[in-house]
Amino acid sequence: MSAAPDPVKDGPDAEESGVPAVFTYFGQFIDHDLTFDPVSSLQRQNDPEALVDFRTPRFDLDSVYGRGPDDQPYLYDGSGRRFLLGDRLTGKALSVDLSARDLVRSGGNPARAVIGDPRNDENVIVSQLQGLVLRLHNAIADDNPGLSFAEVQRETRFHYQWVVLNDFLPTLISKDVIAAVLPHIAAGTSIADDRPVLGFYHSRDDAFMPLEFSVAAYRFGHSMVRPGYRLNDDIAPIPIFPPVGAPSFAGLGGFDRFPSTWAIDWARFADLEERPVGKELQPGQTPGTDEIERTQLAYRIDTALVDPLAHLPASVAGDPPPSLAQRNLLRGWRLRLPSGQAVARAMGVVPKPDGEIKIGKFTGDPADIVGDVVTVGGTEFAGNCPLWAYVLAETVEEDRSYRAQGAGGTNTVTSRVLGPVGGRIVAETMAGLLEDDSSSFLNVDPRWTPSLAVNGVFGLRELVAAAIKKPV
Repeated sequence: MSAAPDPVKDGPDAEESGVPAVFTYFGQFIDHDLTFDPVSSLQRQNDPEALVDFRTPRFDLDSVYGRGPDDQPYLYDGSGRRFLLGDRLTGKALSVDLSARDLVRSGGNPARAVIGDPRNDENVIVSQLQGLVLRLHNAIADDNPGLSFAEVQRETRFHYQWVVLNDFLPTLISKDVIAAVLPHIAAGTSIADDRPVLGFYHSRDDAFMPLEFSVAAYRFGHSMVRPGYRLNDDIAPIPIFPPVGAPSFAGLGGFDRFPSTWAIDWARFADLEERPVGKELQPGQTPGTDEIERTQLAYRIDTALVDPLAHLPASVAGDPPPSLAQRNLLRGWRLRLPSGQAVARAMGVVPKPDGEIKIGKFTGDPADIVGDVVTVGGTEFAGNCPLWAYVLAETVEEDRSYRAQGAGGTNTVTSRVLGPVGGRIVAETMAGLLEDDSSSFLNVDPRWTPSLAVNGVFGLRELVAAAIKKPV
């Protein structure tokens, strides 16, 4: 795998997709909702059959609700219907969020977040996304005073599940795969009439988490991470990890209280409004208003990770190695995952030739490609590409558009999205988990539609807007 040295900067660049950056961290939030495995696979070669998923493999927001107000009343206010929120957060923003709040934190040092899943405090962005979902629940509770806690919880869960199926997956997976797995999206029909088509995900007794999903395909989001982000107008772009020797909050790391002026202007992460696109800046060039105020975009899904992910801090990596790419590859090897080519053949897909499994940034510039999997990794990878790397290499080009100033109020970017192997694993697993969950909207009320929809649309953008109570 390639680690791409990228400065933290404003303005667009060739590595960007047309997908707003909030999708990167919503993907992390989903992962924490679905999975929790405290047993390290980096110290020994684990037996895959012995792995236990300590998180319910359902889209039920148990990372948010914990064990509920009866077992964990300290997460909730006195009514038992609403979540407690933390201290007020501030920061100059065009899209003013007067209700921005941190998570409730302990009085210790470090000040840990008091939440259903502590992993949702592992960086500043996902912690504030966790806070958004708490506020979404509270907003539904406030707007529907006649609903019980259980009814508000169900409404919140259903909105979240709707976003996963109808926005998250279609944004990040090729149209051909989505049409095959989720035919209601291509047909514009109800999922009640066109149920998911699952050719490979088949649970026996209970929902399960395929290793091909959790250890390989769903780790595609690592390649979408930017080297840093601008949170609001008052703060220059901040690296995802602090430089060596710098204080911990010279970066966006978590598990502690961060400065109260670090409220996220969510229009920088989701296309809540038409913001300027900006221009690519040359080294040393000062950003203008357009570059500072733009919506930040996720990086393309490819076989390059930004340089900070090759040097994870000890507080994040724990055990060696510090390279996220190496950790992913080691985990797949120690859990004896089949190669990408083997999985492709099993799925009836013609495997990509070694020469087409490129390592580098998929910007279209040949100089950004280091080589193919064999020339970079060695002859042992001939016809034997690790599944995670294969999923990243087989991405396909499709246009993705987001709300922005310019042509018709949108900006379109040719992006890389998951292809026939990776996309199928991710789409079928997520759809299968919802099918296997007797409490999901697919099974309780498949004709349910979001009450918070705007002009008939409810996606991640509308979820964010509903949580901060901003019209879109």
